[in-house]
Amino acid sequence: MHIEMLKVFCDIVELGSFSKTAEKHFLSQSAVSQQLAQLELAHNCQLLDRKKRPLELTTAGQLFYHAARDIIERYEQLKTELNALKSSAGGRINVAAIFSIGMHTLPDYIKKFLVSYPDVNVHVEYMTNDKIYELILTGDIDIGLVAVPKRDKRLDVYDFESEPLVLACSQRHPLSHESQIDIHRLQFERFIAFEKDTPTRTWIDGILDRYNIAVRPVMEFDNIETIKRAVEINSGVSILPHTAILQEVNSGTIKAIPFLNENFVRPTGIIVRKEKLLSQAGRYLIELLRKQGK
Repeated sequence: MHIEMLKVFCDIVELGSFSKTAEKHFLSQSAVSQQLAQLELAHNCQLLDRKKRPLELTTAGQLFYHAARDIIERYEQLKTELNALKSSAGGRINVAAIFSIGMHTLPDYIKKFLVSYPDVNVHVEYMTNDKIYELILTGDIDIGLVAVPKRDKRLDVYDFESEPLVLACSQRHPLSHESQIDIHRLQFERFIAFEKDTPTRTWIDGILDRYNIAVRPVMEFDNIETIKRAVEINSGVSILPHTAILQEVNSGTIKAIPFLNENFVRPTGIIVRKEKLLSQAGRYLIELLRKQGK
């Protein structure tokens, strides 16, 4: 019996769906059903009542689910502790950040960190918010930097920088001549947005809804760099963190215009798995990020 098979079973229970579980694990729905059947055959009992909707655990299934969840959590904790030992011994800290933070905000912090720990290898990867949460929870990443952090009982979540949000447009756009702008001027503007369901998209949509603004989304992208390229060629306007477009503003390809309604910001956060064993250098990096982020 493999840990991955237990994870599949727990996801069937928690998601209440074979298809969603298959999608999450990049399996076919048939493969998910076969894994469940193997578990039931191995233990000679029925774990799920397939006739009921939503799916229901049998008595044996409830016992099995709680034991499986405990095994998975203990295994992930073991991985975390082993990774901590490797990080400590090898002088390596694994950091994952969303692209905009990793590219534009994090480098200055890493430089300050290396003054105190010049021999530590800070390995930084750029990922989506969801992937960062996943790898933090499995112990494969030590420190995560995400946008619009969400609370989770399995995580320690710390505030990082609150990034000012500005209107980003091409120098050829009619609004580029404004020094400040009322957000209501965006009504029905062609808008380049983050993909749906990303935290930043949800956050910006919330701002627009609060002011009853209806924009015309013409493009949606999953990273800020592609959005910037579309803004540069005047495909539309966007609302972006000011720190992420400083290079383009300085080179004159994008105009950043502050809003006069209020100081809109995008919150960001530092996430670490609870009770994770970090090296002294790892703990120092977190404290540095927290202190400087304020």
